[in-house]
Parts: sequence; C-alpha cells; structure tokens
Amino acid sequence: MASPKYIRTCSIWRALEIVGDKPSLLLLESYWLGTRRFSVFQKQTGLLKTVVSDRLRKLVDASCFEKALYSERPKRFEYRGTEKLHDLYPIALSMLHWEQKWGVHDDKIQISLVHETCGNPTDPHAVCKNCNKEIDPRDVSWSEGLGVGLMPAEYSRRRRKSTSSNTITTPLFDEIIDVIGDRWSTLIIRSVFTNLNNYQDICDDTAMATNILAERLACLCKTGFLEKRDVTYRLTEKGRDVYPILLTLMEWGDKWYANPKGPPLLLNHTSCRHPLQSILVCSHCKGAVTKDHIKFEFTTRPKVSDTSELNER
Repeated sequence: MASPKYIRTCSIWRALEIVGDKPSLLLLESYWLGTRRFSVFQKQTGLLKTVVSDRLRKLVDASCFEKALYSERPKRFEYRGTEKLHDLYPIALSMLHWEQKWGVHDDKIQISLVHETCGNPTDPHAVCKNCNKEIDPRDVSWSEGLGVGLMPAEYSRRRRKSTSSNTITTPLFDEIIDVIGDRWSTLIIRSVFTNLNNYQDICDDTAMATNILAERLACLCKTGFLEKRDVTYRLTEKGRDVYPILLTLMEWGDKWYANPKGPPLLLNHTSCRHPLQSILVCSHCKGAVTKDHIKFEFTTRPKVSDTSELNER
C-alpha cells in the first residue's frame, strides 16, 4: 500500500472540505438569492435530486444549515442559515464581484446590488481593514503561523471533474464555481499566490498525482487564470482577482476550524505594514458592507417554475 501524502496545513483546505465542490457552491448561491426549499434548490441549480439531498445533508451536518418544519402532512422542511453560514457571505459577494467582471453572462440571471446604508447601486470589493486600500496579492507577504503543520492530502472522489458536473444547466453564475469547486485548481492557484511557480514546487505543495496536476495546469492556462512563462506559471489579472475569494475562505476556515495554536498562515499587507484583514466595502460610499445592509434586485429572473420564495430573506 502506498504511503500517504502530506501537504502543509491550510485553512483554505479546511473550508473547501465543507463548501468546496460545485454542487455545494451552487446550493449556497441559490440560498443567498432567497431559496429555502428543496424543490426550488433542485430546479434552480439543475442538480439531480439525489445530489441536492446529499449536499444539503452535509451542510446541515456541518452546522451551516438548520432544518425547519413548515408542513406536517406531508412533512416538508426548509433550510435556514446559521451564524456559521452567514459568515460565508463575504465569499459569496467576492465571487459575485469576480463574475460581474470576468464571467460570461449569456443565459444567466442578472442581478444588481444596492447598499441600503447609502442607497446606491454597489459592487462590493475587498480592501485592507487597516488602510482601506483595495487588496492586490502582489502587496501581500506571508509567513508560517504557530498552527502550521502537515496534514494528509485526502482528495475525495467527488472533487474530480466529471462530465455530469460540467454539463449542469443553471441560470446561476457558475464560471468561478467551476474553479473554486474543483479543489485541485484552487490549491494550484493557492500555491502560485505563495510564490510557488514551477511544476515541481506546485506538485510538492499540493501532493497531486502528476497527470492531474498537468491537466489542471493546462486547463487554468487555457481558461486564462494562469500563463506559462518558460518553466514557471504566473497569475494573470483574471487569476489575481481570485485572491479575495481565497482570502475570505482562509479567514472563514481560521475562525471555524481553528488550530488551538493559531492560524497556519500569517499575512502582512506590505502597503501599510500591518497584518492583513479584509473587509468588503461599498463601491460608492466606501462604507463597510454586511449581509443586513445589502439588497438585490433581479434584472433577469432565474428560470425556475416557482420563484415566489426567492425574495424571502
């Protein structure tokens, strides 16, 4: 039997264990748009009922959702987000920000966000909490924290890209979900963000099989997230814009799956020389954005047969 492979401890990995596949991310996107009931989740995401059932159960087991009975005969439940789930909201807004800039929007829902604090349309983006400068990964340095260590690289089978997962027909935004929902691709991008740029360094950092690594690198180059320069891989602007998503995943993982010794990774914002902590701000008034102060409006509504609950918040 082959010896187990290990990678460095990572809060992003821990977060991806919970939400890091395409079906789970689609369900969360649907939830943020107001869906609460199984039938609408299934219709809006385009996922098989068995897949919806399995992922909702896993999110309940992870304490992200709670089931609430709304019908006795027959027994029907709706899904309500917990504090743990609501802490994922910055990730949802960061993914939406990326989609609005880079995604292909044909046949997708169109929504606009309004910051109720200032009353203006907004496109929230991540800034440094200390200096309010928009976060650029080239202005971030990192060092190992007390919680750093090694963990088994256990890639579950459902992480693999499959024909069925790539042919889902949904009006939801799913271009960035195709990347974040594939853990191999996400961990490659994480490696490049930490200045591991050549094939062997990325392979050692992620503990991937060489055939999987080669396929994912080729795919990330083809889709414009990476570009190959001689023997190194570099992030494009499109790839660098993934950084706020990974940063919010890391912060969520640090909070909810913390090592008692501390976080595995410490980030420093070189622009202001302070530890990096991200916040989302309104693109109009520059004020902090929270879930309770953002409302959305559909320009093009999702193509599901029952949209009556999509505005129930």
